[in-house]
Amino acid sequence: QAQLVESGGGLVQPGGSLRLSCAASGNIFSISTMGWYRQAPGKQRELVAGITSGGSTNYADSVKGRFTISRDNAKKVYLQMSSLKPEDTAVYYCNARYYDDSYSMDESWGQGTQVTVSS
Repeated sequence: QAQLVESGGGLVQPGGSLRLSCAASGNIFSISTMGWYRQAPGKQRELVAGITSGGSTNYADSVKGRFTISRDNAKKVYLQMSSLKPEDTAVYYCNARYYDDSYSMDESWGQGTQVTVSS
């Protein structure tokens, strides 16, 4: 199984910015997709942004133009969040879908990092 470690959450004022990071390690042969999800209290988990191994991206309509997902050459994914709004407040979870050393598809989740947007 793989492990995902997230960082970068915190408290920020409306209009501010944060950058979330996620590093994947463990039994990973290759990563198919990585993404960020979020869940606010009393609400369902939703996809915020995703990126494929080929670099294709997709975003929730609510964050288009404000958030940017990216990857580096290692097994890391980032979410640059700008023009943050109170409704962005949630726990953000990193997700990876990958092939393990037996060439089977697996999925792992990070522990979550809290993002709070408030005055």
